[in-house]
Amino acid sequence: MKEIKIGSVLTKEITVTDDLLACHVGSGIVNVYATPMMIALMENTACECLNPFLDEGETSVGVMMNTTHDAATPAGMKVSVTAEITAVDRKKVSFSIIAKDEKDIIGKASHDRFVVVKEKFEAKAQSKLQ
Repeated sequence: MKEIKIGSVLTKEITVTDDLLACHVGSGIVNVYATPMMIALMENTACECLNPFLDEGETSVGVMMNTTHDAATPAGMKVSVTAEITAVDRKKVSFSIIAKDEKDIIGKASHDRFVVVKEKFEAKAQSKLQ
């Protein structure tokens, strides 16, 4: 693992499509951007923000997400998520994340990820099957 720079930021943008709506993913019956899909985009953005600091064979896994979903977004609107590295404690990396649509801040999160060796991590998980 290379030195992780606190303050590193990444922004990703998507357009909300019908398959991302609460009524489609099963998190409700309303025709708005689903909270689990917003959280997935937040986690994906944090993961990609951290990737440039990882060595070959390393990846990161999410271990904590504290999220609010503060405003509804209809299909067809763009959503952007910005993840910023706020702290590093050995292999634990913390993020502050903000999600916005074209009108409002729609969500905020604090998120922690751990840097792991992918092969070892997966082997440990697979050992549960034995």
